[in-house]
Amino acid sequence: MERTENALAAMPARTAYAAIDIGSNAVRLLIKELESEDQPRFNKVLLLRVPLRLGFDVFAEGRISDRRKKDMVRLMKCYKQLMKIYQVADYRACATSAMRDAANGREIIGEVEKKTGIKIEIIDGQEEAGMIYNNHLENMKDRKGNFMYVDVGGGSTEINLLADGELVCSRSYNIGTVRMLNNAVEESEKSRIKRDMKDLAVSYPGINIIGSGGNINKLIKMVRGRDRRYPRMTVASLRELHDELKSLSVEERMEIYALKPDRADVIVPAGDIFLTVAELTGAQYIYVPVIGLADGIIDGLYARNKAKSGSPGVD
Repeated sequence: MERTENALAAMPARTAYAAIDIGSNAVRLLIKELESEDQPRFNKVLLLRVPLRLGFDVFAEGRISDRRKKDMVRLMKCYKQLMKIYQVADYRACATSAMRDAANGREIIGEVEKKTGIKIEIIDGQEEAGMIYNNHLENMKDRKGNFMYVDVGGGSTEINLLADGELVCSRSYNIGTVRMLNNAVEESEKSRIKRDMKDLAVSYPGINIIGSGGNINKLIKMVRGRDRRYPRMTVASLRELHDELKSLSVEERMEIYALKPDRADVIVPAGDIFLTVAELTGAQYIYVPVIGLADGIIDGLYARNKAKSGSPGVD
């Protein structure tokens, strides 16, 4: 026993990075350990998702309520302790659409930092789209053809067009699931995404979609007729499932498909967005690798720390 303990003590500790993704529907904490410098290759050690649903306040009232503000502070305290337990070397906390739009967003960020020490950055849609795209950049270089990288969140949708693995353009739209449930999507945004998708489809024919976000990951698990050899499904099979979900109440979706309450309502507007993009671009397939903003944040942390000596820890 003593020999085993000594051997474990002698093993070098792996470097751990953490990402906090503060979205309009949920707040996620992702912690990964660096297993290999060569690739680099990471091992996911913790993923937590708490449905704070900040967007329901922001898109209806324009600000985050006192109750959710208190919950936000409590959650950041918990996340900080978890980062300490996992000996995180560096972290980044990013807030997206709901916090961008909240009249008291900056005030809440200041209070969180004062009470927890966690610094939150509000990132714009273009940076959000870029981090999601960069997460699987190396893999995409080997993929031929035209792909629309679509990440659907609660407050916004980020879209990147890739041609033979190269980034052509990056767009962000204030169209998201929580925003749609609150009837807070402006007609100008709907017109802009339709115009952009049609124009890109003409210049880059044969587009297929790479989907990102919790809803599309859930949908591919639910859809019938998905291709089990690859993480993909046909647009037709998604449309069939989507029509069925739309015909059900939130309670019926929870019962029939075992969905959590905070997934059962947003999954339908998410399907609307993916199917709209597919229709406008003529896409036949949606590929669904496990990707997201939190993964992109950690990739960025690794690159930043590789470029300099030493890594700041979590105080």
